[in-house]
Amino acid sequence: MTDITSNSSTASWRDFYEMCKPRVVMLMILTSLVGMFLAVPGMVPLDVLILGNLGIALVASSGAVVNHLIDRKIDVVMKRTHNRPIPQGRVDPRQAAIFAVAIGLIGMAILLFWVNPLSAWLTLASFIGYAFIYTGYLKHATPQNIVIGGLSGAMPPLLGWAAVTGTIEADALILVLIIFAWTPPHFWALAIHRKDEYAKSGVPMLPVTHGEHVTKIHIIVYTVMLVIVSAFPYFSGMSGLLYLVSAMALGAGFMVWSVKLMVKPGPSTAMDTFKYSIVYLALLFVALVVDHYLF
Repeated sequence: MTDITSNSSTASWRDFYEMCKPRVVMLMILTSLVGMFLAVPGMVPLDVLILGNLGIALVASSGAVVNHLIDRKIDVVMKRTHNRPIPQGRVDPRQAAIFAVAIGLIGMAILLFWVNPLSAWLTLASFIGYAFIYTGYLKHATPQNIVIGGLSGAMPPLLGWAAVTGTIEADALILVLIIFAWTPPHFWALAIHRKDEYAKSGVPMLPVTHGEHVTKIHIIVYTVMLVIVSAFPYFSGMSGLLYLVSAMALGAGFMVWSVKLMVKPGPSTAMDTFKYSIVYLALLFVALVVDHYLF
């Protein structure tokens, strides 16, 4: 097993950047931006647009670093994560903890003093849900971990909405519901691909505890739920026909991958389904913005 404290002097800015999970945070900020844009008929005030997303990104990055800290022992035994900075000893756990606290506090201060308190407290709740309730407890407690813990990861559109309006509204909660329904099929596809690694690490992911077939059924069920939920913005009046057509087309693509994963999987089908799910969510939220401003 790699000594996780032996090479901390070799840490570079890239190691700290990697611990922030930039690609995950960027997808979160995309959905936060959409929440902001949909909250107003015109343009989002520039200060809220910049400072709101900066604060949300910093707190989300802090949660990602805490995730690296808590998971450092299981990261060592997983191929997907064993090269992370802490398992490889490039960053000392104490350094990571100080970094997480620093960027988290800066992000919270930005939201509290330059955006609004509601957005700050909601962002803090999301941080606690992901960093401690999901990573620290649920991930190791139940194969439904990603379902229960998915709410914290579904919060960014509401955070963006609240940053602009200072309120929690039904349309914002619909956006949260979409990501909440998207998270299980998205993550379970990856879990199938990495089933052996999760089994080795002792994390009770659904493919490990109940097998791939049961997991694939769950993926199909949640994908159907996702397609239904993705139509809610149209029926609530938040979006128009362009969005509805886009949502149904993207949802059909997701269903094709989910069914293929069940009936005719190849060696890369689970990972391809996972990759499509990321494209799906990004394009779905882009369609929301395009529809909002063009129609």
